[in-house]
Amino acid sequence: MATVAFIGLGVMGYPMAGHLKTKGGHDVRVYNRTAEKAKKWAEEFGGTACDTPAEAATGADFVFTCVGNDDDLRAVTLGPDGVLHGMKQGAILIDNTTASAEVARELAGACTEKGCGFLDAPVSGGQAGAENGALTVMVGGDEATFEKARPVIDAYARMVGLMGPTGSGQLTKMINQVCIAGLVQGLAEGIHFGKKAGLDIEKVIDVISKGAAGSWQMENRYKTMNAGKYDYGFAVDWMRKDLDIVLNEAKRNGATLPVTALVDQFYADVQAMGGKRWDTSSLLARLEK
Repeated sequence: MATVAFIGLGVMGYPMAGHLKTKGGHDVRVYNRTAEKAKKWAEEFGGTACDTPAEAATGADFVFTCVGNDDDLRAVTLGPDGVLHGMKQGAILIDNTTASAEVARELAGACTEKGCGFLDAPVSGGQAGAENGALTVMVGGDEATFEKARPVIDAYARMVGLMGPTGSGQLTKMINQVCIAGLVQGLAEGIHFGKKAGLDIEKVIDVISKGAAGSWQMENRYKTMNAGKYDYGFAVDWMRKDLDIVLNEAKRNGATLPVTALVDQFYADVQAMGGKRWDTSSLLARLEK
């Protein structure tokens, strides 16, 4: 059993922290910007709600962060009450936020100065994956730090992989989002085409999902897409945040991502339709408007 701090109890962080307590058996302290949510978590799982990130991190062996973006991450780590003001030497900071590779390297440097370890460890699997403890975790950092942290990360993960040095986890998550963006657009167009052709979408998907076109998105999203329901997963606002990170990184490394840039604009159209909180499969709604 380790002493663990978890900062950020959103739709992903709340159940992830829960698994660290129930499956991992760790002593878990939590902090959330909305204090009531931290208190609710503590009552539900039996952990401790703290008033600041630094308080939660004080004395902890492992500190997890799962917040909104680069600026939020800097605030809860480097800010006046950030975790680095409470972390002890030898502790490890594990960041599950989907953020830039740049901020990962920045935090790694700050942790090194403090005598702490750092891993950038964004996740994939959505809210359902977080709730079921079945997330895929893409990790950047050194191998020794990774091996120390992996048994703890396993509490909320189905797959954990070390992708390379600091920043590699975030870069891998960017590839994940690139692949999802193009795939969901293709699925949306396929369903839209099928409807216009007068086909039974249930029958179509039942057949093609067993062939080369099959995917997680097809298996898990086609029914709700076909029904015009878009409140079952990762929000459009979040996807646009992630794609902005991807496209900015592509400018730095020279990658050409024409489809990703196009789908990002399609998601902007969905936002304009009022779909900011719809899930990413709502690309179909844009075609059917």
